[in-house]
Amino acid sequence: MTRDEAFAALRRGDFRAAKQGLEVLAAATPSDVGVWMALAVAAQNLSDCALALTAVAHVLDLQPRNVAALLLKADLLAADGAPREAAAFYNAAVRVAPPPDRQSPAMARELARARDAADAARRRYEQGLHDALAAAGFLDDPRYRQAHDILVGRAQVHVQQPLFFYFPGLPQRQVYDRAAFDWVPGLEAATASIAAEAEALLGDTAAFRPYMHAGDGPRLTDSPLLDNPDWSACYLIERGRVVEDNARRCPATMAALAGLPLCKVDGNMPSVLFSLLRPGTRIEPHHGLFNTRLICHLPLIVPAGGEDGKLGLRVGNTVCQWRRGETIIFDDSIEHEAWNETEAPRVVLLFDIWRPELTDRDRAFVARVFEASGMAQISA
Repeated sequence: MTRDEAFAALRRGDFRAAKQGLEVLAAATPSDVGVWMALAVAAQNLSDCALALTAVAHVLDLQPRNVAALLLKADLLAADGAPREAAAFYNAAVRVAPPPDRQSPAMARELARARDAADAARRRYEQGLHDALAAAGFLDDPRYRQAHDILVGRAQVHVQQPLFFYFPGLPQRQVYDRAAFDWVPGLEAATASIAAEAEALLGDTAAFRPYMHAGDGPRLTDSPLLDNPDWSACYLIERGRVVEDNARRCPATMAALAGLPLCKVDGNMPSVLFSLLRPGTRIEPHHGLFNTRLICHLPLIVPAGGEDGKLGLRVGNTVCQWRRGETIIFDDSIEHEAWNETEAPRVVLLFDIWRPELTDRDRAFVARVFEASGMAQISA
């Protein structure tokens, strides 16, 4: 049988005759993509999946980006009970296909079918994975749940990206369990007294100033919050120095902070402040300056709306809701943002502590780095 005769048999649906002729031609012309592709189609129509897979695999060895061959192999794998493997080839066909304006109507229909098939396979895989993990109780753990969400594409990988100083070897943990810190219960027990002092200061407009302020340095940001009182701070300790007027008005707060593992670097840390986020304000996603500290929030004034998504803090993939008197401890060198879309202000006591993984020598090294590099001149 000649090549033309074999292809004519294939077109008229005489797949058995076509297969016999194409097998002989394929053996004689191993580099003829058309013959091997035709053989795969003939074998597929005769339900000879093994031969069809062998033939289309040969086509893809010769032309790895052959869209028709990728689609055919996907169909064969799906028919052979391998949906995950099929999805990989459906996705590959979509990825290497020409732009829509260069696709024939037939190719466009086939690619649409491929996308639908790949999506269906993905949903089945995700559901099966979710069910298996849930049945074993793993998804009750936020860390395992986040690993699952990253695997299936529902969440991103967020890592420490400090703007100034990176200390290697620290765990990539977005939000810490407050139960792991023995000083938290004592601080939270003082919430009512601390909140009363914050509320008294709210009546003094001079006590608060924009958290982001240009000062005398160059203005390298176009953030709408620069010099904007919608995000304001009232400092009790600023860059390691007590702000006497404010601290004197907040004795309960200062007493509650005694004994906490605050970062201490001369001229730089700690900072302790009441952070005010006015209604309708959003703090854009950003990274902190270094990864050797953790930021702590003790929520004091918390408007309703957190359960509805109108108020919150996102650190990496973790969304936190402020609840009065419940401390939030997080790594601000990981991308984070905050928002208040309610009708009332939100106020937290904000301060920074040493990361618990750092030894005393680690802390001494970090302090020396900051002191020697002029870190005191960089806004915290």
